[in-house]
Amino acid sequence: MGNYKTDAIWQHSVKELTSAYKSRDLTPVDAARAALQRAEEVDAVLNAFTVIDHDGAIASARVSQERWRRGAPLSPIDGIPTTIKDIVWCHGLDVRYGSRATPDSSSKPDSPSVQRLRNAGAVILGLTITPEFGWKAVTDNPKDGVARNPWDHAKTPGGSSGGAAIAAATGAGVLHLGTDGGGSVRIPSSFTGIVGLKPSYGRVAAYPASSFGTVAHIGPMARTVEDAAAMLNAMAGRDLRDWTQPVQEFPELSLSQVNWSGKRVGYWKTPCIGGVDKTVAEAIERVLKDLELAGASVTEIQLPDQEALEIFLCLWYVGAANRLSWIDPGQHDLIDPGFLRVARIGQRYSAVDRMQAEIRRAQFGARMDALLDEFAYLVSPTVPIPAFCAGSEVPEGSGFESSFEWSSFSFPINLSQQPACSVPCGFTPDGLPIGMQIVGPRGADGSVLSAALTYQHMYPERFLIPGGKWPALDGRRDWCSPQPISC
Repeated sequence: MGNYKTDAIWQHSVKELTSAYKSRDLTPVDAARAALQRAEEVDAVLNAFTVIDHDGAIASARVSQERWRRGAPLSPIDGIPTTIKDIVWCHGLDVRYGSRATPDSSSKPDSPSVQRLRNAGAVILGLTITPEFGWKAVTDNPKDGVARNPWDHAKTPGGSSGGAAIAAATGAGVLHLGTDGGGSVRIPSSFTGIVGLKPSYGRVAAYPASSFGTVAHIGPMARTVEDAAAMLNAMAGRDLRDWTQPVQEFPELSLSQVNWSGKRVGYWKTPCIGGVDKTVAEAIERVLKDLELAGASVTEIQLPDQEALEIFLCLWYVGAANRLSWIDPGQHDLIDPGFLRVARIGQRYSAVDRMQAEIRRAQFGARMDALLDEFAYLVSPTVPIPAFCAGSEVPEGSGFESSFEWSSFSFPINLSQQPACSVPCGFTPDGLPIGMQIVGPRGADGSVLSAALTYQHMYPERFLIPGGKWPALDGRRDWCSPQPISC
């Protein structure tokens, strides 16, 4: 653990900050000011934010400071600097979904997740950048430009929660709300070396409903497993605006160390499409060997349906067509041409195609439930490749046509709705982060996070903590053009 008296305030965790609030060595206003300053510095170089709300954040921090002075914080995250992805309603801030074709939404009510974060005392710093409507697994859009990876500014941070990942990896806030419809929390977490969880579907309520349907999840992104768990506990719960949630309440998560002895772990080695970079595969397999030494039984597995991409693309492209239907045709020239392309593919699917995809999805999901009844966890790379050029949807020369083809360890778990956590798994020889994904049974978010926490204790040097290895900001760059640059 770092020392908040000597280290940069923006590097600290929830536990470290709240301990300092309690002892009065720091206040929520101190933390908010440090995070806001850091956000401005990060945004100037990496293009992580669409809005930085200085006045709102300081006002919220002052109210939190008074609660801490009285010894009456609202929750374990009271006074913690937090960001929201520019795709989730946040009252008072202009959520635009990364689009030039959307109206000012600042008068809209908070979405359930944001409302719960506010009720827990979180200090909202602003909104983070997303591709338009969150449609792809990298982060750029015609309105806000190209987001950059903090470990190599020529590379993408991934997406669609790329701005949130940048903010987390650089200390521009402690807790970060992301959304994940096909990997959009986990992919940028992998590319930037942070922790990101796609919870079990329904643990975090969503309103308004996503145009992409029930593949879409809301989850926490942070630098440590404990922080992600604290954020999830604050966001989770029933909200009657979300009819798709299960009726039963999810219990609050309590993490504990996992004893690997006798645990059955499935090694998901082969993605639905494409291969795995050798360096990435070796990093994951070194961890699996350590788990075996700790007593786990590791078995290579295959997904129960290798046509998951076909199922997913039908649902995703129809969802894009659904989202486009809300936009006046006279504004279509303002929209990302890539999004228009997939939306128009979606328009060609019939209602029968859509329903058949849902039936096949249900069959796949049932087989995934059966697989995770057999194994305690599935482990895989989060993404089979390292980060590539910013501003490009697919790696140059890959032959891929969409971002889902190079990220196919992600979207199958959106189809089947299990919890999945990405944790940092070291670096490539070029210094780019690698992520490892841990998947558990539906509803077993606490078990997945406990496994991730045990992993964190095994490899603490891989996590962004005070005094550890952090990405560098090496001066202001004009990186906001929507055009790719040479890698």
